[in-house]
Amino acid sequence: MLLELSDVVVRYGAVTALDGVTLSITDGEIVTLLGANGAGKTTTLRTISGLLRPAAGGVFLDGEPLSGLPAHQLVARGISHVPEGRRVFPRMSVHENLLMGAYLDRRHAREDTDRVFTLFPRLAERRNQAGGTLSGGEQQMLAIGRALMARPKVLLLDEPSMGLAPLIVATIFRVVSEINADGVSVLLVEQNAAQALKIANRGYVLENGAISIDGPAGALLDDDRVRQAYLGEDVA
Repeated sequence: MLLELSDVVVRYGAVTALDGVTLSITDGEIVTLLGANGAGKTTTLRTISGLLRPAAGGVFLDGEPLSGLPAHQLVARGISHVPEGRRVFPRMSVHENLLMGAYLDRRHAREDTDRVFTLFPRLAERRNQAGGTLSGGEQQMLAIGRALMARPKVLLLDEPSMGLAPLIVATIFRVVSEINADGVSVLLVEQNAAQALKIANRGYVLENGAISIDGPAGALLDDDRVRQAYLGEDVA
């Protein structure tokens, strides 16, 4: 198992945000995490990437426990997190933003920058432009590219299509599939459940901080509960 959460509990004060969450990603998979706002999806990603500490349970990468390690050590171990909202450095150029993603090891920075520019030609055209002047879609591309500069084993993506035009959304999902084909496993939190399940191998549904449904992506696409709640379909 590449990445595993085992009975993870996370609390914000007296509020339990995750209540015994167990999920896994094997090498080479895209796994999507679905759920309503407030279900615990972002909390799950923040716990994996070391921004939150579980009150109980554990997070494991290649069988080694990660809980308690600072976020920069988790990046070194192979976990990159693209948060909701992109959070690019607005005054830095596109190229400088990418180099920030390689801050732990810049030996392959030129090669990895070229790879990002191949994935996102629009970023290559704007390499000297300040990150804050990019469109929302371009900033999302930059945030993903910056995360790839660390050469992750697992890429955590939090709502990458939120607020983007359909054409840009199609580009983002195509590139996520290409990144995965290059050997990077992906945990995808996504409001566009139909599109997420089309590119994923498996999926989990979070409800009130707990896993309520899980299985192969195709099975979730056919599940009446998922179709009604997350795909906007009327089920007779």
